[in-house]
Amino acid sequence: MTADSLLASDFATLPALIRAHATERGDKLALVSGDGSMTYAALDAMMDQVAAALQRDGVAQRACVAICATPSIEYGTVFLGILRAGCAATPLSPSATGESIAAMINDSGAPIVFIDASTRDLLNGQAITARIVDVDTAGFADWLAPAGSAPAPVSITPDDPFNVIYSSGTTGTPKGIVQSHAMRWAHIHRNSGAGFGDAVTMLATPLYSNTTLVTFLPTLGWGGTAVIMKKFDARGFLELAAANHATHAMLVPVQYQRIMAVPDFDRFDLSAFRLKTCTSAPFSAALKADVVARWPGLLVEYYGMTEGGGTTMLVANANPTKLHSVGVPVDGHDIRLIDDDGAEVPAGETGEVVGRSPAMMTGYHGRQDATRAAEWFDAEGRRYIRHGDVGRFDEDGFLILMDRKKDLIISGGFNIYPSDLEAVLAQHPDVADCTVVGVPSDAWGETPVGFYVPRTEGSDAAAIMAWTNDRLGKTQRLSALHIATELPRSAIGKVLKRELRDQLAAQPTPKSQKAAT
Repeated sequence: MTADSLLASDFATLPALIRAHATERGDKLALVSGDGSMTYAALDAMMDQVAAALQRDGVAQRACVAICATPSIEYGTVFLGILRAGCAATPLSPSATGESIAAMINDSGAPIVFIDASTRDLLNGQAITARIVDVDTAGFADWLAPAGSAPAPVSITPDDPFNVIYSSGTTGTPKGIVQSHAMRWAHIHRNSGAGFGDAVTMLATPLYSNTTLVTFLPTLGWGGTAVIMKKFDARGFLELAAANHATHAMLVPVQYQRIMAVPDFDRFDLSAFRLKTCTSAPFSAALKADVVARWPGLLVEYYGMTEGGGTTMLVANANPTKLHSVGVPVDGHDIRLIDDDGAEVPAGETGEVVGRSPAMMTGYHGRQDATRAAEWFDAEGRRYIRHGDVGRFDEDGFLILMDRKKDLIISGGFNIYPSDLEAVLAQHPDVADCTVVGVPSDAWGETPVGFYVPRTEGSDAAAIMAWTNDRLGKTQRLSALHIATELPRSAIGKVLKRELRDQLAAQPTPKSQKAAT
């Protein structure tokens, strides 16, 4: 079948789409990274070599096959070759500890794990049964099936596992989120109008992240070119984007913040950009406005979960008065708000976000209890996924997020949303970055404590806290404010509030930070 006929069908797999692109325009670049590149024809052939080698080694269809490495062309070909073998790609974070990586490999049951130089030492001495294949050594070429090899054809159904993505848990073993081929097909197919067919897409977040995959997969599914950054830096991104005449990018808010702060940002030629997207973390209205004003092309913010559920979309350029929101539900996505008892809240009120769509996880790998806890069913018995966020819809149907439900601070019986306090704190001219967490209090149960990164040396935290509290309600006020050299963030830009709470619990003043009180 042709690529066009596959894309017009009710269901197609990514390996089949890549095979069609390779047949129709094999000399087009599929992957670019550093000084290297790979055409669709070469990618298709390498996928066959990976898939044939997995079958040779007795890896069963639908089995998990793990990858724990930095982004590269080799990483991309291995990921896609795993899919061609009918297995579930299982990308793991190389920034995790060796113990955590080993636990995820063992939890997945993967018989093979692909690594590179960044993770080689992490698995030394770890108790895993998986065979290790290092893509950075000559052994990788020896492991591959010979050039020209073809794997035995496999029949892939919509319900078959496409990948397993492990959540970024801070305690215990993260949960493996099982995503089906149907879910990934929905991600590819819904981008029919996004211009990915001739896209040059910048990938500046890790390939183990769902944030990256929801752009990477449509780019290849529609026949575009993916430019892979091994490690993000703001100036490097601008240089690479300009050199490759990039048209698309998915970035997280902290990356936008750092890019827009490059002093000579305006000298880079970004005129080829048609679409920039964002997800994964709170994106301030002021930063959105700056991106819209100074960076060509549309800016679209998506709100959703790796687990699936519902997705909202905000086209920032077309909605300048709604930049404080995350937009409206995407077509075919149903988002509702519920209270602590599981009942839907009246219009205009705040509640926990639950969502339903064609793009929902099958469940957590081997964790039926956790899967059930993540689900909510409406009166008709339809399945929704709990997002874990608290929000409300405005009068125009735009969703305004308040906070993660677990981050809600209950102080003296009052609900305090850290995002409300962060929005005020961020307005101070000496605050470059900030966050607010709840900590135990004998007097109030919990009390809000702030952290901020100053713009200037000798910043007066006590004065900034007073300035902030003057602009907050009496029940919202910060009890302390700490200076930080930087806020701890995950690889996709989420502030790790748990780490800050743990630091406060361990000592009165966190290391490298100065208390304001």
